[in-house]
Amino acid sequence: MKNKEKIEVQYYDSVCGELILGAFGEAICLCDWVDKKHRTYIDNRLQSRLAATYCEKQTPILAEAAAQLDDYFARRLRRFDLPLMPIGTEFQRRVWDELRRIPYGQTISYKELALRIGNPKAVRAVASANRANPISIIIPCHRVIGSNGRLVGYSGGLDKKETLLQLEQGVDEV
Repeated sequence: MKNKEKIEVQYYDSVCGELILGAFGEAICLCDWVDKKHRTYIDNRLQSRLAATYCEKQTPILAEAAAQLDDYFARRLRRFDLPLMPIGTEFQRRVWDELRRIPYGQTISYKELALRIGNPKAVRAVASANRANPISIIIPCHRVIGSNGRLVGYSGGLDKKETLLQLEQGVDEV
């Protein structure tokens, strides 16, 4: 049997819950909620596309990701500076690239996100790409809300989405 590549992973306890961080080589490919309803979907996609298996191991890039998450949750970091390897379709990567352009503490609607990627009729596809984001928080899918201003559609749970937005908006009860 051929040796598989490794996705090094470690776990990170945040104020919102436990995250699993993953790196493939020197790039972050995973930052997602451990208790997420569809956890296996992202795990299977990453492992299949990279022909790799998870291996719990501390690495410099994972340590840096954890340090930047510490700073984010302490409100000292507004923009992550990490090499990323988001695994997805071309459409998903376009959506995720646009998510990274949403400023800290601000939100946009799924409709606005579809407009920004030049496909105004793709609101549902944009929502699906958001749900498939393997690098939560760092690629800030939590900054997308419903057109009516309500919190909708966060696969990590709306409680986590609300906490992340409150943190970014300076609300003290985080």
